[in-house]
Amino acid sequence: MRIDVSQAALLLAAHDNILILAHAHPDGDTLGSAFALCRMLRALGKKASAACGDTIPPAYDFMRQGLEEQAFEAEYIVAVDTADIKLLGREMRDAYAGKIGLCIDHHGSNTLFAADTLLMEKSASTAEIIALLFAQTGVALGSETADCLYTGLSTDTGCFRYANTTAGSHRLAAELIEAGARIEQLNKVFFETKTKTYAALEKLAIEGMKLFFDGRFAAITITREMMRLSGSNEGEYDRISTLPLQIEGVVIGATLREMEDGSFKVSVRTSPSIDAARFCARMGGGGHPGAAGCRLEGPVGKALEELKGFVAAELA
Repeated sequence: MRIDVSQAALLLAAHDNILILAHAHPDGDTLGSAFALCRMLRALGKKASAACGDTIPPAYDFMRQGLEEQAFEAEYIVAVDTADIKLLGREMRDAYAGKIGLCIDHHGSNTLFAADTLLMEKSASTAEIIALLFAQTGVALGSETADCLYTGLSTDTGCFRYANTTAGSHRLAAELIEAGARIEQLNKVFFETKTKTYAALEKLAIEGMKLFFDGRFAAITITREMMRLSGSNEGEYDRISTLPLQIEGVVIGATLREMEDGSFKVSVRTSPSIDAARFCARMGGGGHPGAAGCRLEGPVGKALEELKGFVAAELA
């Protein structure tokens, strides 16, 4: 059932021993939302913890500072920034299927897999929804929480450059700055700093980029061999997906990343004239109007040709 912010706040108030789940291949929004919510619940006197099925990248370690481990048996499960239970990863999906009481999300493609869902599709990030819960419950935004929420907000809006950015996004950013968010340090980490291994992967990606349909479609393929050669890892990959759309004249940019099973996870970015979520839905995926994804079967030549077929239909 879909619920509103006040109903979600009442549900959280009615439960204790709460486990918060972030999605697999974690990004700034799912982690920022999970750890901010954890801090809010603990401020309300509840036992709460945040978990993720994948390793949390070192860049996000600051979110856990000051949150000591709490031993308890989870009685209420909350998923954040997760449109489908399968996005939690196999381990979490198998452990908690049918047990998730609340999902807090901003993806229009949400499958409503939880018993109750706080879904706000017009929000630029799930962090914005978590901030509304802080206001609803009256819990003050401390500097640690402000860092978490700013991370979610800024990374999902591309540091306020993407089309999903709203006036409300900027108003929340101002509120978080006033609460002590370390925007200079966070912006440098997430938008101005590249590891040597990521730089090596980016070099390989750009060298292998291909343009089709008179330069309107750009595609990058990231193979497991490229990950090995560069020394890069899952936590560094996300930035690659923004590269194809940066090329002049490109209206659809896609990054195809080879998975362990030989399939390809496809990340799509589009210009405002094309709805990425609608485009990816035709391939069994989903997401946002400007950023979405899906999965295609390999090998890479087959996956790319299949994707080109959908692009051709979109650009016709």
